Amino acid sequence: MWHCRAMDENKLPYLLITIDTEGDHLWSRPREITTRNAAYLPRFQQLCERYGLRPTWLTNHEMACCAEFVEFGQDVIRRETGEVGMHLHAWNSPPIVPLTDDDFARQPFLIEYPAKVMRDKIARLTDLLEAAFQRKMISHRAGRWGLDSQYARMLVEAGYRVDCSVTPHVCWPEINRAAGGHRGCDYSLFPRGPYFMDLDRIDRPGDSPLLELPMTVRPVRRGALVALAANVARRYGPRAVRRVANYLFPSAAWLRPDGRNLRPMLGLLRQVEAEHASYAQFMLHSSELMPGGSPRFPTAGHIERLYADLEQFFAAAACRFRGATLAEFGSVSIAAKFILKHRGHGEHGGI
Repeated sequence: MWHCRAMDENKLPYLLITIDTEGDHLWSRPREITTRNAAYLPRFQQLCERYGLRPTWLTNHEMACCAEFVEFGQDVIRRETGEVGMHLHAWNSPPIVPLTDDDFARQPFLIEYPAKVMRDKIARLTDLLEAAFQRKMISHRAGRWGLDSQYARMLVEAGYRVDCSVTPHVCWPEINRAAGGHRGCDYSLFPRGPYFMDLDRIDRPGDSPLLELPMTVRPVRRGALVALAANVARRYGPRAVRRVANYLFPSAAWLRPDGRNLRPMLGLLRQVEAEHASYAQFMLHSSELMPGGSPRFPTAGHIERLYADLEQFFAAAACRFRGATLAEFGSVSIAAKFILKHRGHGEHGGI
């Protein structure tokens, strides 16, 4: 059990709450995407507010078209208790340009599309979100964690200033049958702290205006044989085998609830604090807040257990971390970069 300690709040690290705000149970690759999970989001928002936390709702196309979510997001923005950002799923975000024999089944990465289509999809979703919420979109997470230099440049062109697509220590093994069988991004050697991206090499700091806030991910240490078997299964096994291997023997610990990882998440929070990191980043999908909206939380009972874990996690974090949206953290970081640059220490672009 953690105990609150007396500390100047201005010196506390931040807890960044990021929600991939998207349609119901996209893991099942539905052809007709519903948005019933929008009705379940106020409960999570209220929980965050009770602990002084400020979620960033990273929103995709179907949710930007959902009147219930738009009303919810407008209220959050009006009360200044959170942020709405962008999260782009390329296969169903206009303009619709078929890339594979079945894009709803394959779910291509945005980075697999031609450059003009990429730019058009970013512009269309950005315009839709800005019209719905009457705010400039600042923050972004790539759909399916797929980011490259070209995508990062397009985000800068569109006015985005914060990205949180990088998952350090994680190599995504998923292979699409689009564009020659594109493999998921390998973030194994990317920085795990905040940095302004080099747009030519997004794995290193540079002088661009795009601040990368990597997910809070740390490697899990295991015995050599177990680690080897799990890695082989993850890289070369069929989809079902990969899912089982990832579930039973995760290679990395995330601040991402799965219904059975409260203790590892609390341990990771302690680790972040011990490292004197500037933030910890938590993530969840909006559909995971609804019974049956995801494979991890299929029933109302699973949702109640999730909220019991969230209560404990947020209570532990609230007196040792402070809340901020991605844009708010970005503003602080940009100010720090400016100060360092004018002191002569800003040549590497990091924070």
